[in-house]
Amino acid sequence: MIPLSLDEVSRLCAGELTKTSGATEITGVVIDSRRVEPGDLFVAIGRGAEFAPQALKRGAAAVLVPRDAEASLAALAGAVRDRSDARVVAITGSTGKTSTKDILASLCAPQAKTVAAEASFNNELGIPLTVCRLEQDTELVLVEIGMRGLGQIKEACSFVRPQIGLITSIGPVHLELLGTIERVARAKAELLHGLEPGGVGIVPADEPLLEPFIPADINLRRFGPGGSSSLVAFEPGDETSRAVFEIEGERVELELASSARHQVQNTLAALVVYRALGLPLEGAQEGARAIRLSRWRGEETALPGGGLLINDSYNANPISLTAALEHQAQLAVGRRRVAILGTMAELGAESDRYHREIGSRAAELGVAAVLAVGDGARSYLEGADGVPLREWAPDAEKAVALALETVQPGDCVLVKGSRVVGLELVAKALEEAFAA
Repeated sequence: MIPLSLDEVSRLCAGELTKTSGATEITGVVIDSRRVEPGDLFVAIGRGAEFAPQALKRGAAAVLVPRDAEASLAALAGAVRDRSDARVVAITGSTGKTSTKDILASLCAPQAKTVAAEASFNNELGIPLTVCRLEQDTELVLVEIGMRGLGQIKEACSFVRPQIGLITSIGPVHLELLGTIERVARAKAELLHGLEPGGVGIVPADEPLLEPFIPADINLRRFGPGGSSSLVAFEPGDETSRAVFEIEGERVELELASSARHQVQNTLAALVVYRALGLPLEGAQEGARAIRLSRWRGEETALPGGGLLINDSYNANPISLTAALEHQAQLAVGRRRVAILGTMAELGAESDRYHREIGSRAAELGVAAVLAVGDGARSYLEGADGVPLREWAPDAEKAVALALETVQPGDCVLVKGSRVVGLELVAKALEEAFAA
């Protein structure tokens, strides 16, 4: 982190600041006392004040018990951002933002000293923590910005100050709070309005819902069908896949570890950002070899008898779940398919309809067994009339027993649901049971 003096921290952050004897500056910001390193500022959120002694023992320069944690972290991030010459890319979208960020980070790392958001650090706490990791020699920072309502992306942009903004997709997410997909588009478009002067906005070419909210004077680049950048050819393989992209009139062919079409589309979006940064497309393959997605996002584990477990349990919405079911069908290659599907959260009044549609899609694709998990997940089964085996469990703990009864050696198993369901517990149980 670019150092900040403790005097400045005191001016920026309202609350109780306890300094270590002799400390004059901070060289990091953390909110987890277990991650404290010498010189860090430990920002004690909620019950975090109870762990202040441990933080100081681990070498924290100071402990801050803030009056407003989000405001304090934003102020610290803004001060660090003001001292940096790094280029800033901000990524948002209804689906694919974390994976696209992961892909872009891998592509850029060999070309520029890069800081990227950890995992899904994309909320009011995670965003400033990412910015606070900037060093004096950082050349590029990739910030992931999530939202649950209007105004949140605008607020994040006020201290992130991105020069490039990518919207990966628009879809039915957070409808419980936003009401309509049109309002989702409006909220996501705040990123385009929050760019620094002369900034570049990058959006899907086939997303009409964004159009009313795109600034008239923005430097805009569109990707996908009808855009200036697109996927030209894709040949999935067992070990690696081949993808050919056209990026702003220039072709690039990449060998990719993923055979998932939706991840190839995320790679397309990442390449458009990569090119907008002025990085050489001929150097993209070096980074492509190193792509590693955040955990629980399509992780594939071989099971006995030629089976396969696809652990995509981090989150789910109608778009990402449809893509996951289609990818499962692609990977199954004749194997019996089991879909363990958790509730898709925050879909509002139309939640049952969206769940029924997913159940219907599972039936169309030939899934042999659907195990629905969570209160909202019962509607999967209502739509899955053509699926031979349909079961329901109220939570992940109860789903473990049903999963172990349902899954057979040689099956291709998809585990996916919203974060609140915690289906990684089921994936772990299957891994352990079949490894025994």
